[in-house]
Amino acid sequence: MFNRLITKSKQRKTSQPTENTSHSSSDLPTVSKDLNENLKAIKDIFDNANDLIIREFKIGTELQVNAIAVMIGGLINEASVNENLIKPLMSLHRDISKESVVKVVKESALFVANIQETQKLDDAVTGILSGDTALFIDGTDSALLASILGWEARGVEEPKTESVVRGPREGFVESLGTNTALLRRKIKNTQLKFEKITVGKQTKTDICIVYINGIANEKIVQEVKDRITRIETDSILESGYIEAFIEDAPYSLFPTVGNSEKPDIVSAKLLEGRIAVLTDGTPFVLTLPYLFIEAFQNSEDYYSRPYLATFIRWLRWLAFFISTFLPALYVAITTYHHELLPTSLLISIASANEGSPFPTIVEALLMLVAYEILREAGLRLPKAVGQAVSIVGALVIGDAAVSAGLVGAPMVVVVALTGICSFVVPTLTDVTTVTRFVLLILSGFAGMYGVILGFAGFLTHQLSLRSFGVPYMSPLAPLNVADLKDVLIRAPWWAMTNRPSLIGNNSTRQKKSMIPHPPRDNPDN
Repeated sequence: MFNRLITKSKQRKTSQPTENTSHSSSDLPTVSKDLNENLKAIKDIFDNANDLIIREFKIGTELQVNAIAVMIGGLINEASVNENLIKPLMSLHRDISKESVVKVVKESALFVANIQETQKLDDAVTGILSGDTALFIDGTDSALLASILGWEARGVEEPKTESVVRGPREGFVESLGTNTALLRRKIKNTQLKFEKITVGKQTKTDICIVYINGIANEKIVQEVKDRITRIETDSILESGYIEAFIEDAPYSLFPTVGNSEKPDIVSAKLLEGRIAVLTDGTPFVLTLPYLFIEAFQNSEDYYSRPYLATFIRWLRWLAFFISTFLPALYVAITTYHHELLPTSLLISIASANEGSPFPTIVEALLMLVAYEILREAGLRLPKAVGQAVSIVGALVIGDAAVSAGLVGAPMVVVVALTGICSFVVPTLTDVTTVTRFVLLILSGFAGMYGVILGFAGFLTHQLSLRSFGVPYMSPLAPLNVADLKDVLIRAPWWAMTNRPSLIGNNSTRQKKSMIPHPPRDNPDN
């Protein structure tokens, strides 16, 4: 009986009409030689589109060929369209025939750099929606797409999420063309390749895959293309959509796809053999493969002297471990392992927690949840108000909690130090937040054994991850001694002669023995 019901339900589903997708790409005809048919088709496709502009005019002063220019208001520069497209065509004095009008218009009449010819109405509609101006000429079965973009765009400025003291201060913007130009300015190489793919049935978002031919691994490049091409969804509004569809471990806490707003960072990763994915409409560029150690690397490390950069990198690693393990270690030691603390410190902590009605694990959970709420409130409110709320709220709540005897003063110090350290490695903020709570709960139940068990579990999971075939924990595991020059330390540039061995094809970055030397003494002096 169940089989019969399943069969009937399947038949009912197949018999139901599919959703009406009017004017899909497969339903649109080709461009007609009859201008009136093209005009009617455009009006039917853009039904009730108040921002659609259709300009009817005649080409030439003698031939007088009917034509229409179709564009979307706000996406084009109307003054440029009038000056470089409509005016030259209307004042064309050459004696031309209807058969050669398209060739003459395309080659010698329009003052536009980028012109494409298409016979598909679907391509013409996509071009119009992308900001191009479509030109339909009576008697020709093709349309000309002139790129005369003119929408408002944010200027190139320093990104707020990746500010530096020394180094370039320009950042990506929401325009795909501007972002590709920023990369081209950094890498003046003909082997820098840009491959565009359109993703999203409704949004038709332009995605650009960038890599350096000869340095990037061809298999990884092809894998990136395959994963992006397989995406079938209605909308792509930000690069985070792409990341969710192409990452290796979608259920993992640890990111296997990197992102950046700075052209110098993305250029450096491209020169190491990585691939960048640019998405129209967002300044965040994806980079892959992505390794765990990249979270502790900063662009400023490579612009300053290696000694300070190495010290700062050690501080990042220390801050990461403090923000992840400190609350769990405090709860485990004060609850189960008192013998690990000096007697004087243990007495001081006990006296501070004497009036607290909650166990240490409950205190830690309450304070960490309050901290996360304050942090989220500071991020979502306007900048001036958010800073005041986060700072004043933390001071008031911390002091009030200690004064009321709800938590001990040492717990406030632990949570404050944890919060400060979590901002040192912003790329892993979401990872440390979740792992901090997991380790804290394990320490409340099993003490140090729970912390060690949780650490072993996270480490085992990280060792099992791959990012487009590259081990996530490399060059630490599998160990590659030659690549350790840019992990815990930042070796001088003249010592880093090779690129990361597991990422790109061409391992040689620069000539060996590039260490600078003082000038030799002149024997004549």
